[in-house]
Parts: sequence; structure tokens; C-alpha cells
Amino acid sequence: MDKVYIQGLKIQTTIGFFEWEKQIKQTLVIDLVMGWSIQPAASNDELDKTLDYAEISVAIEKFANENPVDLIETLAERLAQYLMSQYHIPWLKLKVGKPGAVHNAKTVGVEIERGQQQ
Repeated sequence: MDKVYIQGLKIQTTIGFFEWEKQIKQTLVIDLVMGWSIQPAASNDELDKTLDYAEISVAIEKFANENPVDLIETLAERLAQYLMSQYHIPWLKLKVGKPGAVHNAKTVGVEIERGQQQ
């Protein structure tokens, strides 16, 4: 299985359990690896047969801002489901980090895998 990835995507969104967090935007850092055959796109140099990572990057931030949640766990699960259904991705690995959330830690977060690698 080939893989298409987006690494270090920084988005601004409202996320957090505490009331003060619901009033501000915070930075999340997204790493996404998507299982996808690149052969159809590569054989004739056709953009419409790719996973358009620019479009997906915009969709990630839009999804996060239109679907606010308290937990990054919830965001990761819902975002994975959305991406897989919207873009017909058979497998993905998604990492969502929240830098600065814990004193003395560069970042904290979750990493999930969904679907089947082929």
C-alpha cells in the first residue's frame, strides 16, 4: 500500500474541557498518513486521481472548527471517520498533538489507526 501524508499541519481551533478553553482558539498539530494507491495518478500524471493533500488540509481545519469538542480523543476519532468517508480512504494513521497543554512537555496528544492496510 502506498501512503500519502501531511506532517506538522498546524490548525487553530476551540478545544478543551475547561470553560476558559472554550473561549479561545488553541493550536493543534496534525500528522496524517493515508493509505492510497498512487499508481492511477502517476500513470498519466492526473491530479484528480490523487488524494489532494492541500484540499484535505483545509478540510481538517474546517471540520475541527465546525465540530468543536472537549477532548482531542474525540476530535481524532470523529476526524478519522470523516476523512475516511469523505475521501474513501481505506486506512489512515492520525496523530493530534496539543503543544503547551502540559508544563514541561513539548506536546501531548493521541495517535490512532483506522481501517485496513491493503
